[in-house]
Amino acid sequence: MNGETVIRRMDRGDLDAVCAIENATFAVPWSRESFRQELERNVAARYLVAETDGKVVGYAGAWVILDESHITNIAVLEAYRGRGIGKQLTGALLQYLSNLGACYATLEVRVSNERAQHLYKSFGFVSVGKRKRYYEDNGEDAFLMVCEHMPEVEEDFSEEPWPAAAAVRPEEQT
Repeated sequence: MNGETVIRRMDRGDLDAVCAIENATFAVPWSRESFRQELERNVAARYLVAETDGKVVGYAGAWVILDESHITNIAVLEAYRGRGIGKQLTGALLQYLSNLGACYATLEVRVSNERAQHLYKSFGFVSVGKRKRYYEDNGEDAFLMVCEHMPEVEEDFSEEPWPAAAAVRPEEQT
């Protein structure tokens, strides 16, 4: 557990690991099918994973539409928290979003999740409002946070074609 953490794009081979992290982290987790749909059918979706010693230990995702981006989820296995992996994922995701043309990023975070709020503030996110009873598991409010100071676009950025529905074999389509 002392290896270097690598951030890379998520692929279908990561679904089981990402779902395990999702289930261990969130009271109302996304389903495996939801993540599969994000990877294969949602052209606005982009997901990254953090891998340490060959093991997926975290992930982050967002949607990008024109110059807007919305971070959907960021999670790290509990045993790997406190090592800066969440910060690495967030930074890499914001860079990716900026490279894709996003001028700002939004997200929701539980009012009680001060650790995540601190992380987001370290990247320049500010709270711009509150979504009442946003979380369905307990009715907790969420802060709506926005980051308008995205990283500079990397001049040498290029993106391999993102997995899309066209890449799915007909027998896998539902």
